[in-house]
Amino acid sequence: MAAAFAQGAIEVTVLNPKLEPVADVQISAINEAIGFSATRTTNSKGIATFSGLNTAGSYTLLSAENETYTFVSSEPVTLRSNFKRTVTLVLPFRREVDLQGITVYAPSATRINLYNAEVSSEMRISEIREMPVEGRDVSRVLFRLPNVTQATGFFPEAPNVSINGANSLFNNYLIDGLDNNEQFLGGTRFNTPVGFVQNVSVLTNNYSVEFGNTGNGIINITSRSGSNELQGEAFFLTRPGFLDASSPYAQRDLSGNQVKDGFQRYQAGFGVGGPIIKGQTFYYLNYEHTTDQKDNLLSSPALGVSETVRGKNYFNYLSGKIDHYWSDRFHSAIRANVGVVGIGRQAGGLTGGLNFPSSASDQVRNSLNLASTNVYTSGNLTLETNLQYARFRWDYAAPDNPTSPDVAVAGPTGETVAVLGHPGYAFESIQHTLQAQQKATWSQGSHTFKAGAEFLSTDHELFGGGNPNGSYRVQLTQAQLDDLRAANPGTSLSINDIPADALVTNYAVELRPTSFGKRQNIYSLYFEDQLQATDRLNLTLGLRYDYDNLSKGGGSDNGDYNNLAPRLSFNYQLTPNSSVRGGFGLFYDKVLYAIYSDALQQNNNSEAFKKQLSYFVEQGILPAGTSLDQVTFNGNLTVGQSNNAGLPYGYLQGPPVESFAGQRNLFSNERRILNPNGYDNPYTQQFSLGYQLQMATNKLFYMDLVYNRGRNLFRTVNLNAPAAWDYDRSLQEGIARSSAWADETRPLPIYGDYAIIDGERVEGVARNLVMTETKGKSNYYAASFNLQKDKADDQFSYRLIYTLSYLENNTEDINFRAMDANNFEAEWGPSINDRRHVINAIYNYYPLQNLTLTVTALLQSGQPVNRIPDAAKYKVVNRDGSPVLDASGNPIFTNDLNGDGSAFGDAYVGNSDRHPGEGRNSDRLPWSNTFDTSVQYFIPFGADRENGLEIRADVFNLFNAENLSGYSNNATQSNQIQAGPASSGLLVRRNAAPPRQFQFGVRYIF
Repeated sequence: MAAAFAQGAIEVTVLNPKLEPVADVQISAINEAIGFSATRTTNSKGIATFSGLNTAGSYTLLSAENETYTFVSSEPVTLRSNFKRTVTLVLPFRREVDLQGITVYAPSATRINLYNAEVSSEMRISEIREMPVEGRDVSRVLFRLPNVTQATGFFPEAPNVSINGANSLFNNYLIDGLDNNEQFLGGTRFNTPVGFVQNVSVLTNNYSVEFGNTGNGIINITSRSGSNELQGEAFFLTRPGFLDASSPYAQRDLSGNQVKDGFQRYQAGFGVGGPIIKGQTFYYLNYEHTTDQKDNLLSSPALGVSETVRGKNYFNYLSGKIDHYWSDRFHSAIRANVGVVGIGRQAGGLTGGLNFPSSASDQVRNSLNLASTNVYTSGNLTLETNLQYARFRWDYAAPDNPTSPDVAVAGPTGETVAVLGHPGYAFESIQHTLQAQQKATWSQGSHTFKAGAEFLSTDHELFGGGNPNGSYRVQLTQAQLDDLRAANPGTSLSINDIPADALVTNYAVELRPTSFGKRQNIYSLYFEDQLQATDRLNLTLGLRYDYDNLSKGGGSDNGDYNNLAPRLSFNYQLTPNSSVRGGFGLFYDKVLYAIYSDALQQNNNSEAFKKQLSYFVEQGILPAGTSLDQVTFNGNLTVGQSNNAGLPYGYLQGPPVESFAGQRNLFSNERRILNPNGYDNPYTQQFSLGYQLQMATNKLFYMDLVYNRGRNLFRTVNLNAPAAWDYDRSLQEGIARSSAWADETRPLPIYGDYAIIDGERVEGVARNLVMTETKGKSNYYAASFNLQKDKADDQFSYRLIYTLSYLENNTEDINFRAMDANNFEAEWGPSINDRRHVINAIYNYYPLQNLTLTVTALLQSGQPVNRIPDAAKYKVVNRDGSPVLDASGNPIFTNDLNGDGSAFGDAYVGNSDRHPGEGRNSDRLPWSNTFDTSVQYFIPFGADRENGLEIRADVFNLFNAENLSGYSNNATQSNQIQAGPASSGLLVRRNAAPPRQFQFGVRYIF
């Protein structure tokens, strides 16, 4: 998070009719909504600045009359947090007033930015309310802005928007300039609903040094505030479901999880704000609730069960804010956000499943933000002190039966007939975050100096691993199965219904059922000079410094200390209505805690494992100074026994955890360690050049050229990877290397479940030894063209955006691995979220008073496809060429051509084997096109006609297009993995964007 500011500012430039600056003119800023007024005098360049302004209400700028010029008033100016609005007033000569009347130069949201080179865009709440937005979810608005697209993530709940094509986990999410990040993996901590939003802004390039801890972009939400007038809303919104077009594909709910038959959504809430003490203290309160209803099919023919099981999601968001003016110079605000979210995992599955209700769980995402902002303004000096406490609890599988074992029930032939009890694993992350910011802004002549400091500290606790209550697999005889079916327990089947004499074939238990974690501290300092070099040229010169204590990793030093980030930019006014802008900046990212946590959770500190590490040090694979105690940890470990003939204990009588004490010397397929070299913070070097043209007072065209050069990106390296494989041999001979063959070629050869170290058989080693390193690279090229028009006195408004871009990289995610032998140079290719062409349009039409028609269009070229081998064509062979046979004596076929075990079909990070001769992400899906529309009509009540009832209908994917690309998706379910070469033209449809859907709402406004 950056040392950002929850307030806004206005810079007023005063010109005479010859467009020359006018000095010594008094300018007043008046905000009647909160009873605020202030006066400034223009300097020698005709500029007056109002800083430290509350974002509530709107401001009117007025000039004072003098002997030469007459009075001028602007139209209302609304603010967003962390941004300075620029307003130009043209003062008529007094003699011109007598002849022609007063000239008013009115600012609008489509005004040219003459202040800095920030590449950003924003959307006001009035615009958001006119658009078709699914479920009042603000994140569904973001991809309507330039350089922002819907994302393919690497787990269902991953953030659904990508900035500049980059991984959505690396966006920085803010509310009023304060941290709103889930600090474990990334994404939002509190999902701000529409009712608490005043403005949404996205900073994509060349933004101020006050923003940091991301090499990507900033998503900043300005929250609502109360005013002197009592105002509010109450609403009901529904997606009934039965009107939607049919589709053979599962869709995603607002959390990103798949749903299908029977899905319905119901939402209700209210917002109210007003004065506590008029002109001094104001409040705003917002609450929104959502309930999703969804059906799964529970199908177990062996038990005679086939039933639809109803599940639900619930989302509760409560927000409150109090603004208080202690004096004309000093004001404070306190804000609270509380989120209580549960994503249901009921029994069954989308098209059938064996999980009975006793195994149900919820994914819990509960959040809390408590923030205090304090702003003092005196003349040219503004001081701001911000404090925030936040808590986030993410329980990925909160079980309905938390003390139960989990049981997989098999029939007499070994097929699973039921899954009961606990989900079988634990993942509960609890985060406590403290944030302190101090900022100072000082204007002196043509300089505006900014300085700031921030401390962001998060205490992480993780409870993970297997089931501490035990995990069983039992096999029933035919008689036992018949008796169980005859008892007809139906969906109420539980672990206690299984016969006590059932044969136990597998048993496991979590060896370390406890929480562990670390405190992450990030320290930030910055200084910036915004210089008005000439009447036409503005320069911004800044320097930022960050230190993240997690960068130490498993090293003996103190981490990455050299994160100095200069940022330089210019904005040159070519004419009164046009400017050119550009600059360079260095942007450092933080260390995602998941990198550190994974290296703890999947670690081991057994003597056998340390022997393996010592061997790697001796071989020069790990640095000579590696401290084994610093890179290892007593992580999670599930231990147990397996025997198809039966284990020597009865059902639910498995030995307790204590009986496995000291058994950490177990062979593992994979273990992780902390990097003894530490982690260099990833960074992006950003270059931009843009042009703006004010075509009319309510119409703006601008374009930006961008090049982002990413370095030190996260990726994982396998220290015990097999030797490189000859993929041409696979193509020519139709063979795949066996895992035993591959194991023999590893730096430490693996023989089944052991290794030989210094002539000694060691069984507690890991086949794969994985470590995160920061050596990845990326290049992003883009040209964005934007045309937008406000309504003004017309009957329409619009935004039209075209972006041509290309993102290439050799790492995609924190868990990305090279396909073969750590050869990352062979991984260069388009990003999973790369899109060459994006056309985005929003058109609002106001044919009648109180009637608004909105149409949005999103046209995108297809996302990349990673071509993997067709498993049916590659026979597994040993080193001597003999085929590997299954239990029935038949040859085994696979798509794991090099035998390293990474044949999971690009499920998360795109690093399984590719079809021989194909580069990573070498193919493309077809174009996608989506048109959404909304109709809303306002029925006014009362004499003032401001109170009333708003009725609306939204239609998503109006033309019911089947889009196979370009929508928010999970990599495990997307069409971006296809078997066979691109030349085959084969395209297996696994998923598609939602079909045509309907949403209806009513909102009472007062």
